[in-house]
Amino acid sequence: MYLRFTSRTNADGSVVRYVALAHNRRVAGKIKPDVLMNLGRVDQVDVEGMRRLAASINKHFGGDGDGTGVEAGLVAGAGPLEVVDARSIGATWLLDGLWRRLDIAAAVRTAADARRFTTNMERVLFALVANRAVAPMSKLSAAEWAGEDTVIPGLASMDDDHAYRAMDLLVDADTAGRVQEAVFFAVANLLNLEVDLLFFDTTSTYFERDTEDHGEDAFRRYGHSKDHRGDLPQIVIGLAVTKEGIPVRCWCWPGNSNDQQVLAEVRDDMRDWKLGRVITVVDRGFSSADNLAYLRRAGGHYIAGMRMRDGSPLVEQVLARQGRYQQVKDNLRVKEVRIDGTDVRFVICHNPDQAARDKQQRDDAIARIEAELARIRDQRERDAKRPVGDRTRQRHEAAHVRAECALRDHPSLGRWLVQQPNGRLKVNKAKIKVEERLDGKYLIATSDPAISAEDTALGYKNLLEAERGFRDLKSQLLLRPVFHRLEHRIRAHVLICWLALLLVRVAERATGETWRNINRQLGRISQVTLAGPAGTVVQTTPLRPEHKAIYQALSVQPPARVTTFDPR
Repeated sequence: MYLRFTSRTNADGSVVRYVALAHNRRVAGKIKPDVLMNLGRVDQVDVEGMRRLAASINKHFGGDGDGTGVEAGLVAGAGPLEVVDARSIGATWLLDGLWRRLDIAAAVRTAADARRFTTNMERVLFALVANRAVAPMSKLSAAEWAGEDTVIPGLASMDDDHAYRAMDLLVDADTAGRVQEAVFFAVANLLNLEVDLLFFDTTSTYFERDTEDHGEDAFRRYGHSKDHRGDLPQIVIGLAVTKEGIPVRCWCWPGNSNDQQVLAEVRDDMRDWKLGRVITVVDRGFSSADNLAYLRRAGGHYIAGMRMRDGSPLVEQVLARQGRYQQVKDNLRVKEVRIDGTDVRFVICHNPDQAARDKQQRDDAIARIEAELARIRDQRERDAKRPVGDRTRQRHEAAHVRAECALRDHPSLGRWLVQQPNGRLKVNKAKIKVEERLDGKYLIATSDPAISAEDTALGYKNLLEAERGFRDLKSQLLLRPVFHRLEHRIRAHVLICWLALLLVRVAERATGETWRNINRQLGRISQVTLAGPAGTVVQTTPLRPEHKAIYQALSVQPPARVTTFDPR
């Protein structure tokens, strides 16, 4: 007798394996399998019960009786087994379970059904996303990784040509954001997300090349770099996240786009999703009057950070209003201010801890400035007393002027200096006095009449989730370096990184652990293939309690202990 495995492919492309107890019998001179008992699906087999059965057989008919594994009992006495392959499976299996639960697989298959591919492009695309989350590398290396280093359920192998076709399919399928919309509503329903607050921010990512693209529709362009690499061409990336930190949509624009230009497109795209009441939360870079007015179209509302140092009369009027602060947290106080003639509400937020840090940083900067000014002054006085020629005296004075210019143009110290009519520098006392009023404060405006001042402040602070998403995209998922040249491939690369970030955030939210820890723990689960005279056995290393806890938290069935047993 032996275990007989069969498989069936579902309509969604998933493969279900079944196991039965069988034996061979000769019929008309031919060997045919005869099923004695159906044991059910492989992933639902009572493995412990089969272990006890194997131990009982060993006890009565020889053997150590410890039941070290069903597969060991079945091939006992048939010769030694040799490990012929071993791959990691834990993290990719988890991501595949989330991929299917979030309906990403269904959205991609819908787009691929109209085309004829010899390879399952949905599986190839998942392999690229999983690689970005588990061990980010180039597309060529990712193809090798998927075929040699890890187990991608439903995909035996792939090459770089498959990867590029899957990327092109993703961009075509996501025209007008159809894939992102389908994924968003699936995630919102599955996780019961609150989507009344959506946080939006932008970042930039650069390319390791010296020149930008040319033409009116050029994509890689020079622009304001948020990575402080203005010497390299770049693109601008936008990200919308929920208050739980789940990224729900991303955008790409040419590198010379600025924050004021892109918000209208973002608002229109989100309006197409018909989410109902949505408050968009944006940072100070988007708080122009035109942008805020656009966010209020069709009943929308906003929470926006306001620039406090641009000399706006309205901001000065808000800051001058008297009133008591309301304690929200130990490190946050809020005060609501209303101005006649406008329905916009303003909230002044004050962080005592940040106020102390601002004062300390300013005092340190002023101390450095005064020390440097004193050094230049003393050196000028010493040089003036030396009996030297005119040309030497001119060189000395030129050196002093260069030192003063360097101090004036310093990126952090220059703001505290003012130049006198005689050209000398001095500390700007008026500037210090103005800044003292703003220590630890930031100003928020909201058009929503119902939200409280406390929720407005806390909602704005959650904008850090968007910044955290950008940080993980660049550091953990290695958004750059970008090796692609064509615009649609660059867009596909960003979408793949966004999908990886989405899966990572869902896993973190459900388990309460960082993805770094989840990936490390599940990376210890391997799928091992053993072959010998008795046949081939594919089994997974035993799960530890921490592994089971992760799968259970995400409602993902862990990989089966034994996936294949093919007797010779």
